[in-house]
Amino acid sequence: MTSVLIVDDELFIVELYRDILQLRGYRVTGTAFDGEEALKKYTTSTDKPDVIIMDHRMPVMNGVDATKEIMKLNPSQKVIFVSADVLVEKEARDAGAIDFLPKPFRMDDLIEKMERIASLR
Repeated sequence: MTSVLIVDDELFIVELYRDILQLRGYRVTGTAFDGEEALKKYTTSTDKPDVIIMDHRMPVMNGVDATKEIMKLNPSQKVIFVSADVLVEKEARDAGAIDFLPKPFRMDDLIEKMERIASLR
């Protein structure tokens, strides 16, 4: 079962991702509402997620900076970056994101990316 850490500053979005992913058989290992919280949870967790879904614009630490820090700890960590700002895609990929989804997107698009990434393990 593929495990997931969801990082987004909007509670509704976090709950939506969590509920749909769990219905599809994914195990949500945690949630974070900004990049700093995500980094803390990642560094203290003994159960590292297979995939991180990372938003861009968040308070305290944005998704690009959080992705860079996580990739320093684990260069093979798989991150799907999601953002309404399509101009940040190159920066997200340069930071280490394996894929990018522009908001808004269909949840089926996220599931397709999750399945593709899970098959890479």
